[in-house]
Amino acid sequence: MKKIVIVLVCVSISFLSFTEKDKKGTTTQEKNIVEVAAGNENFSTLVAAVKAAGLVDVLSGTNQFTVFAPSNAAFDKLPKGTLDSFLMPQNKDALADLLMYHVVAGEYKAADVVKAIKANKGKFSVNTIKGEKITLTMNGNNVVIKDAKGGKSVIIMTDIDASNGVIHAVGSVLMPKE
Repeated sequence: MKKIVIVLVCVSISFLSFTEKDKKGTTTQEKNIVEVAAGNENFSTLVAAVKAAGLVDVLSGTNQFTVFAPSNAAFDKLPKGTLDSFLMPQNKDALADLLMYHVVAGEYKAADVVKAIKANKGKFSVNTIKGEKITLTMNGNNVVIKDAKGGKSVIIMTDIDASNGVIHAVGSVLMPKE
């Protein structure tokens, strides 16, 4: 447990730049999830997808969310043409479903996730906003998310704070059942 906490603290410390004031004097805790993601070049593909899916208002509101945010590298792992297909206007609903599969109601900090995994005999299942479950487990010191299709993604950044929740970056895009 001490090793996990130390790893999580180290990862959190390495991302303290997310809590620094920007040029306008606004801290990221005052910025919502979309604004925080837009301020990080590693999430530019995600931000473009959120805009294309029409989810900016949802993820900018006052409801608290935990977002398991695919990095640009995660989107790059998708088969060629998959992202381009999702970004087409006629696939807006499918894109929204895919993105909402990465969002959980409520704020789950990294320590909360680890505690829930341990309290539930090594597995923590939670419903996404899409209405399908994801299952979180530990693999050594890493939190791994299993999606509805059996794919796995490792959380690669934790506890990126926003005014309406928290972002955890993931190394692979999670795939819903449908």
